[in-house]
Amino acid sequence: MSEYPSESREDREMLARMPMEKLLDYFFLQIRNLWRVDGLYFLGIEQKFGTEAATEIDAGVWEAMAKIEAKSLQRMFQVGENPDIPTIIGLLRKSSWAQDQPFKTVEASRKKATLGVDKCRTQEARLSKGLREFPCKKVRFGYLKDFAKALNPNVEVNCLTCPPEKHPKTLWCKWEFTL
Repeated sequence: MSEYPSESREDREMLARMPMEKLLDYFFLQIRNLWRVDGLYFLGIEQKFGTEAATEIDAGVWEAMAKIEAKSLQRMFQVGENPDIPTIIGLLRKSSWAQDQPFKTVEASRKKATLGVDKCRTQEARLSKGLREFPCKKVRFGYLKDFAKALNPNVEVNCLTCPPEKHPKTLWCKWEFTL
């Protein structure tokens, strides 16, 4: 049974009867919906108060979410305290942010890893609406740093590239994790 008592047995049984392929489609749809809500909230705040205010609010939300999500994944997958880099990256790949970024490149060794987003849904959606690139470095850096540090305080996260910095057309952002 789930660690979340609010989930009903009936809902779990309904999902358990779904064919695996349909269940995975449903899972990714719900992650996509989480990010749609995030984007719509951001756009509303940005429209009313400007990009800087929206970014400040967004950064605070995702820093808090990083800690919650890291600890939840750590419990769910029974990961011990102060895990190594490959374990942290494994949990990060299971996060809602990483699951919404299907076009990513990950390289990991025992003490170092890089994660790059080659194609960013958020940025491409903004550009398709005639908006400028979102200067997401502050938001993403806070999320990734707090996610990693919630699992192991000895991890350092560095930004190799991320808007508003210039980046190649084939890479939106790239992050380095070291122990």
